[in-house]
Amino acid sequence: MTVARSFSAGGIGGSSGNDGARRHVVVIGAGAVGSATALEALRAGLRVTVLEPGEPGGPQATSYGNAGWLSSHSVVPPALPGAWRKVPGWLADPLGPLALRWRYLPRAAPWLLRYLASGWTEARVQRTADALRTLLADAPALHARLAAEAGVPQLIEQRGLLHAYRSREEFEGDALGWRVRGRTGVQWEEWSASELRRREPDLDARYTLGIYVPEAGHCRNPGTYVAALAQHARDGGAERVAARATGFRIEGGRLRAVRTESGEIACDAAAVCAGARSGPLAAAAGSPVPLESERGYHVVVEDANVGPRTPVMVADGKLIAHWMDGGLRAAGQVEIGGLEAAPDWRRAEILHKHLQSMFPGLASATGIPSVKQWLGHRPSLPDGLPCIGPARASADVVLAFGHGHVGLCGSARTGRVVAQLLSGAGAGPEIALAPFDPRRFS
Repeated sequence: MTVARSFSAGGIGGSSGNDGARRHVVVIGAGAVGSATALEALRAGLRVTVLEPGEPGGPQATSYGNAGWLSSHSVVPPALPGAWRKVPGWLADPLGPLALRWRYLPRAAPWLLRYLASGWTEARVQRTADALRTLLADAPALHARLAAEAGVPQLIEQRGLLHAYRSREEFEGDALGWRVRGRTGVQWEEWSASELRRREPDLDARYTLGIYVPEAGHCRNPGTYVAALAQHARDGGAERVAARATGFRIEGGRLRAVRTESGEIACDAAAVCAGARSGPLAAAAGSPVPLESERGYHVVVEDANVGPRTPVMVADGKLIAHWMDGGLRAAGQVEIGGLEAAPDWRRAEILHKHLQSMFPGLASATGIPSVKQWLGHRPSLPDGLPCIGPARASADVVLAFGHGHVGLCGSARTGRVVAQLLSGAGAGPEIALAPFDPRRFS
């Protein structure tokens, strides 16, 4: 991995003032959102401390196992009108996209009910999509810029994403979602069965319709990318503290320090970017939110000999497959079971079976394939929108988490607007943040 170590004027770390005179912010978390926030805060001339107990981009991080899609069209929340009718079938299907740890149901039930209610009507779905589009619209270009600055431009590619359907009828079953996307400005191309065969010769012949979104992009190695962003922030002057945040010292509505397991860090402002573990910190800042982990799995076939030419999602398996630097990755599945339950590796095996079904050549490969499995925690809020905005106890604490399935994609824009909030500058953030306001849950 090559990391840029020089910074042009006006770039990262452009301020040359005395550290003691600069506004000091603590960014809690060094995942995709936290690392982007740290970089943009440095760009704004702030003094930055990044608080992260683990190694940025490491296997313990949600970003590490991301599907890699920079899907600027992923504006449709998971719950749509009528979803409540499908949930029992999904849960009963051992190969289905949704699983529930039944012992966790009493705790998860309120979240699940709000989740279903959030997509009760098309009008609600459209409002969510309109808001998400402002966060995601130019994500591939924003990430390409960050990757180039961090010395890893090869990790971001913008050559479109593909949705594959078995039939016109299956596509029509998703018509509401595509109708909503179209109203936000998303455009796509339709590939016939023959065009799909020509462009994706390894894809199983049962897929007869392709929907190609040219504007979207992908990341070839999310873990390495996030690690490069975190290193770039350190090279630009950010201090790294390897500890876990436990709360805040707030006096008279002003933040005085972030409390950690190793003591306090005095500061002027803080950003909570701790992903699925942000809930207790948000509550400590006066803003309890219904944050849940959508546990997601991936498999990587390291020695795969067939696969997609274009990163692809298939409608029947609700999973994404594309080439990563380490092999062919399939990611997807949602499991509701909290942060502490042990992995159920059968979910990863389901992904592998779907992958073999998508690309029959994988199933007939000679020898024993080398397959890696992984589990991570998507930080999700029931209405499909992240929390981005000041905490109730103090505007000095900015919440930035809960991106669900679009954390990597939405991290670049999120980092920009959070830095704008942290800087305390007169101009407001570059997008309207009312839909993402943490106070919507209180």
